[in-house]
Parts: sequence; structure tokens; C-alpha cells
Amino acid sequence: MDTKIIIREYAITTVGLVLTALGLVMFLVPNGIAAGGVSGLSMILSSFTKIPVGIWMYILNGLLFLIAFLTVGFDFSTKTIYSTFVLNFLVDFFDRIVPIWKYAPPYVKEVDLMLAVFFGVTLTALGMALTFSQNSSTGGTDIIARIMNRYLGTAIGMNLLITDFTIGVFSITAFGLERAMYAILAIIINGLMIDFMLHGIEQSSEVLIFSEEKLNEIKDFVLNKLERGATIIPAIGAYTGRERKILLTVVRRRELAEIIHFLKEIDPKAFVVVREVRQVLGEGFKRIEKAL
Repeated sequence: MDTKIIIREYAITTVGLVLTALGLVMFLVPNGIAAGGVSGLSMILSSFTKIPVGIWMYILNGLLFLIAFLTVGFDFSTKTIYSTFVLNFLVDFFDRIVPIWKYAPPYVKEVDLMLAVFFGVTLTALGMALTFSQNSSTGGTDIIARIMNRYLGTAIGMNLLITDFTIGVFSITAFGLERAMYAILAIIINGLMIDFMLHGIEQSSEVLIFSEEKLNEIKDFVLNKLERGATIIPAIGAYTGRERKILLTVVRRRELAEIIHFLKEIDPKAFVVVREVRQVLGEGFKRIEKAL
């Protein structure tokens, strides 16, 4: 793989991990909102033992990796191991080694738990979406979900939801009913926001362009200006019976706006069909080995 691509992927993953750690340390951890995952379970255990959350994350993730390796022999990618333990380090770093501002006393006089949930989940969801977009994982309860899938045959997504909800409910023992309810709310919002953000990051559109006279100019614009591939499809008009050609291409959201703007200038009479596509694999988009 190209070294530049690898560096870019790790850079984006690291930015995502920093955002996730900030969301946890600044908003969720200091307010006892155990929004699932190993971080949530670590918060609960920390409240009983006084061992820092970051240290518990090291312990739990290490145990989960060991259990997964011994029971089902998972072959974890280097990027997943990197993401898991860098996130652990960042949480411990911002929480204990070089403490940062937190939305909690004594930094603020009164805490609005809804604000803590909103900003905490927004940061963590954005961070996790960036991490997931680079085909990485932060380990944790993902490992439990995969083990359940292997032995119980249940869907990984459902296993992950059950595991996180269980942690949220269990947080009653450490932080009380109200904060456990906020934790469950945070789990729900977090899942929705990650899906929404991933969809926005990867959104592409399939474009069919019908042009009577300017198809070659449009093709050149797509190939040379946008540097996207295109396919010319022969067709026959149902009403006129005449042969014609259709240009097919797939572009990102920003590039779609550029195509529309170009068509306004060169061929306002062009007929354009735009269809949102769920996923695009191949050159210029996500590499096929990263497909879900």
C-alpha cells in the first residue's frame, strides 16, 4: 500500500481518537455518564475502586484482546490495536497526567446533564465516525459483540447494542438512576450520530446525464477536471426511436455541485438523474478490502 495513504489513514484515525478522548474526559467521565463501551464499564469500576478510568481501560481491553485470541483466535489488525491503546492513553493523559478543563465542578458551578450528554456524545460520535471511516475500531465491546456472534450466531450490531445497554443499566449501581438514564440516552444518540456522520463522510451520488450536443464536453469535464471515471452507455429514445448516449459517473457530494454548475453553463437543457448510493468501492473511493 502507498505510504502516503497509510500515513493519511493513521493521521485521520488519530484525530478521531483525540476527539473521542476529549468527549469522554471533558463531559461524560466527570459527570458519571457511562455511555457504554469499555470506557463506560471503566467508569463504573473506577467509582468502586478509585483506580483511574484510563488504567481500567488498559486492563479491560488487554483482557478482552487476550480472551478473544484464546477463545476464537481473532486476528486483529495493527490499526485496531493502535486505536484501542492510543485511545486508552489519551483518556488517561487528559484525565490524570495533564488534566484538562472539564464540564464539572470546580470548573463550572452548575452542571446541566443534558448539555454534558449533547457535547460529550457529539465529540465522541464524530471521533468514532472518523476512526471507523478508516476501517479501524477501538476494540472494547466490539470484541464482546464478535465473540457473541461466533458462539451464539447473533448479529454483531445487536450484540453491541445489548452490551452497551447492559453497561448503561449497570451504571445505576455506581451513579444512580438519573445518570443511568442519561447514559442510556447517550448510547442511543451516539449510535444514531455515528451512522449519520459516517453516511455524510462517505456519501456519493450516481449521476446519469442526457445531453443532445454537449456530451463530449461533459465527459471531458468529468474525466479531466473532476478526475472521475465515466461510462458512456448507448441507448435508444423510447419516443423518438433515435440512438443516443448517456454518461454515467459516480461522484462525491462536492463534485456533484460542480457538475450541476458546469451543466448550467454549458447545457441548461441537459436531463440529469441523480441517485444517492450507499457505498462505492474501487479506485477513487473506498478500497474494496475495506468493505463492510
